[in-house]
Amino acid sequence: MASIHRISTRSDFSRTLKKGVRVSSRDLLLTLSILPTRWPDDTGRRVDVATSGGPWLGLIVSKSVGNAVTRHLVARRIRAAFAEVMDEFPTTDISVVVRALPSAGEASSVELAEQLRKALRNAKVRRLAAEVLDASRSISTESADGAL
Repeated sequence: MASIHRISTRSDFSRTLKKGVRVSSRDLLLTLSILPTRWPDDTGRRVDVATSGGPWLGLIVSKSVGNAVTRHLVARRIRAAFAEVMDEFPTTDISVVVRALPSAGEASSVELAEQLRKALRNAKVRRLAAEVLDASRSISTESADGAL
């Protein structure tokens, strides 16, 4: 997974964790936040004008998962699983923070990818995606009607 797809700043982590939807699985706790496509943004999810190259992934792998070797292994597995399911996201304007639970130390990449897929099919995620995408479509049709 390319570094352009990684969440690396504290503000991006905070925004996703505060404004996102939480979905849990056996080994992972995901927080997903879909960024609106219009500017200015009334929801406060999009604070910078120029964002591109999504979806974005942030990882939280604490010491409860294991020693440094185990934590890095889990982080690599989650990144590989994320790269595998990237095309299945409802939109590219999405930030995902994955918190690895202690049991993630024993999970394989295949299991983690399946858990990510299942989380993306969760009703909360689909509802959030529909709300954000419908809002952006209605804004674009309103602006198109105003231009006529």
